Order: sequence, then C-alpha cells, then structure tokens
Amino acid sequence: MSVLAHVFEAAGIATVALGSIRRQIESTAPPRGLWCDFPLGRPLGRPGDAEFQHRVLDAAFGLLDADGPVLAEFDESIPDDGADTLACPLPPRHDPDAHPAVDEARGLRAAYDRGVAATGGRFGAGRVVAADDIPAAIEAFVRIAEGTPWKEAGIPGQPMRVSHDIRSYYETAALALVDHTPAAWASTRWFLDQTEGGRVMLAARRTMQDQGAPQPMWFYLTPGDR
Repeated sequence: MSVLAHVFEAAGIATVALGSIRRQIESTAPPRGLWCDFPLGRPLGRPGDAEFQHRVLDAAFGLLDADGPVLAEFDESIPDDGADTLACPLPPRHDPDAHPAVDEARGLRAAYDRGVAATGGRFGAGRVVAADDIPAAIEAFVRIAEGTPWKEAGIPGQPMRVSHDIRSYYETAALALVDHTPAAWASTRWFLDQTEGGRVMLAARRTMQDQGAPQPMWFYLTPGDR
C-alpha cells in the first residue's frame, strides 16, 4: 500500500496510509502515515463504535494538508494481550464414523449460515473452498496429520488459502454463537485452541514442516505466532 501511495502521490493524488505495525509503516515510509496501535484486522479500532472510528478517520484526513513525508501516531491504543478468550458451544457428535473435526464442521453449518446472514455475506468461506466443501477440505488435512504426504492428500487448492477458508468458516460460525463482538483474535484463538478443526490444522502444519514442504506452504496454515 505504501508503494501505491507513492505512485498516487506522483500523479498528484494525496494519500494517507493507516498502519497497525509501527516498524512496518516506518520501513515502508508512505508520504503520509498514521500509526494506529490497534490489533491487526481492526484498522479503525473498536467494532461498532462509530464515534471512535470517526476520530481515527478525522486524524487520518487531518494529515492531507501536511507536506510529506509525515508519520503521526493516533492518540489512543487498543492493546491485545491475548488474554481474552471466547466460549462457544460446539455441536455434539452426530456421526461417530466421521473424524471428529469433520463431524464438528458439519455440525457448525447452521451457525455458519446465520453468521453469513448477520454480516450480509461480507465474511465467510468461499474464496477457494465453498462452505459445502469445508468438511472435505478438513479431511485432506486430517490425512496429512496422519502421515499422508501433503501433495497426495487432496488439498483442494493452495494449502494456505484453503486453511484460511476453513478458519473463516469457523470464525463466522462463532459470530453466530456469541452475543457480543469478540475481542480481536479471540475467535482465532478459539478455533486453534478449542476446536477439533483447529487441532487438525496445527497438527497438519507440524507434519508438513516435518515432511519438508516449502516454508510458505506450512507456515501460513495458521497465524505466524502459532
């Protein structure tokens, strides 16, 4: 984005880049940058807090009159210490013959559909793997976790993209299972730490690394800190 900002500025279009990672916005040096110490994925801060979000936008637009380069810092931070957890009721086992993660994903489908409806279809799976095919995609990672070479497991696309759709499926379902807006990354921690699907993805990630898969193929199956 910072590179594009320089291109636009060269064409006479003023820009402001918002960044959540200070080192990143400093190293990319956009002509006008606003560092917002917010959790990743929440560039305007608190979900549902229009007043707060307008303050962020006002601060950003206020930089348009500055002669770049300039890097400003928003006057309030939103810490994410990883302590917030999410408690979501998981569906009971239905098919004892299916892998627990596959059975779980099927059981979450109704909640997923409610989550998609609640967000107007803006979130959810479907970039690579449609919701109907999420259980089959999880089965591919189950095979990897159990030792099948990753290239032979039948992953329906680039592993990192497929894993993103699986996580999006779960997190969208989580939105329908709680009565509040979760803290940043709380739904991701819930997926990885409390669900069978998350356990499969973490196990497949370790197995792919042990199998010597190219680093991007396994590393980005889950967030980098995991």
